[in-house]
Amino acid sequence: MPATDPQPVARLIDTLRRFVQAERVVTTGPDYEAGRSIWNGAVSTRPGVIVRCADQADVQVALHAARMHDVPLTVRGGGHDWAGRALSDGGLTLDLSAMRRVTVDPVAEVAEVSGGATAADVVAAAQPFGLTAATGSAGSVGMVGLTLGGGYGPLSGRFGLALDNLLSADVVLADGSVVTTDTEREPDLFWALRGGGGNFGVVTSMRVRLHRVPTLLSGLVLFPWDQDETVLTALSDVLAESPDELTVQSGVLPGPDGKPAVFLSPTWSGDDTVTGERAVAQLDALGTPLVSQVGPTTTSDMLAGIDALFPFGRHVVIRSRSVPSLTPGVRDMLSLAGDTLTSPYSAVSVHSLHGAATRVPVPDTAFGNRDPHLMIESIALWDASDIHAAEHRAWADELTCALASDALPGGYPNLLGPDETSQIAHAYGPNTARLLEVKHRFDPDHVFKAIPLPDPS
Repeated sequence: MPATDPQPVARLIDTLRRFVQAERVVTTGPDYEAGRSIWNGAVSTRPGVIVRCADQADVQVALHAARMHDVPLTVRGGGHDWAGRALSDGGLTLDLSAMRRVTVDPVAEVAEVSGGATAADVVAAAQPFGLTAATGSAGSVGMVGLTLGGGYGPLSGRFGLALDNLLSADVVLADGSVVTTDTEREPDLFWALRGGGGNFGVVTSMRVRLHRVPTLLSGLVLFPWDQDETVLTALSDVLAESPDELTVQSGVLPGPDGKPAVFLSPTWSGDDTVTGERAVAQLDALGTPLVSQVGPTTTSDMLAGIDALFPFGRHVVIRSRSVPSLTPGVRDMLSLAGDTLTSPYSAVSVHSLHGAATRVPVPDTAFGNRDPHLMIESIALWDASDIHAAEHRAWADELTCALASDALPGGYPNLLGPDETSQIAHAYGPNTARLLEVKHRFDPDHVFKAIPLPDPS
């Protein structure tokens, strides 16, 4: 029976209110609107009911009730998935955003992270102990969702992807049981969680490795658009030779005058400040910067800067391609993206996978591409009142099509939309068959639908 049929949803709500505190089961009002409001303001999906979970027991009860009444289920952590997969029309959403506890063991250098905690929550908890975590580049992203799908970030060169720092996870499975999984306990599930996303159960808590980084240099360098060819050509050599301690995010942003600009956002995480300053200074020499603001910082401040550029509520379409390097063809496409930029908020972000992240053997996790590469994120962003939404979407679509001839097969699952079937089919590389086998074992009824998995047929 479809989830939009009011009868099973009504029965589900009645069941939930008998076993979950009534104020946590919401169908209207401010708590409901907060639960259905996600980063991409273009998503208008309205769940039939939202359970604002306080703990693992709420997750178990709600999951059992959804299955009993045959109502589709989604899970909302940070709410940052641009495709809106945290919600489903007429279904049940498990909202974990109140489960944000982060506990740090400074001796073991490990954080225990609840299912709704954001990347900013994790680094804020670790910072007083002189520790930090391998996260993505934005603080408002849910730490669990980011980690399960990959997690390119400013420390990836030195410490690997976010998923490479996952030590264990507590998971509510489709039958309502709870398992703790790691390399020794349910190792197949642990393997699949590291790259396969939330397709196997609800992760209510996880433990992640923290790192002591006494020296952290980061910031932003902007170059005028008429230097794009020169800067991008020179940058290709820098990226190819970067040590683990230097990770450079780059791409296209609107500059202070509203015109496109080439941006470089370097992060040095090595122990030697002098070497770091020298490594970062070489980026200024790639051209004549409009802005160069790089210096000592904290992970919290780095993440906050990205959050300010990409706040909750604007309308978003994201397309992504992975390429081996900044070849002349790729550089031409980045130049075209800047020349045709349609919105003052849109951007192209180029994430570098190098160093420690490339030294994890492909079979060790579900993440399918460990060769050095660049993941190019085309981010079309506009205000809700903007009447040119179709043009902004077309800009992102045209860039991803233009990059296709230079791109590697597949793409980054965390960013792939549900209709990008040709990329989804190759997104997990040689790990595809094993990943689908684990999916069938732990969730044969396909209760959980998170980041896209290839069609098993």
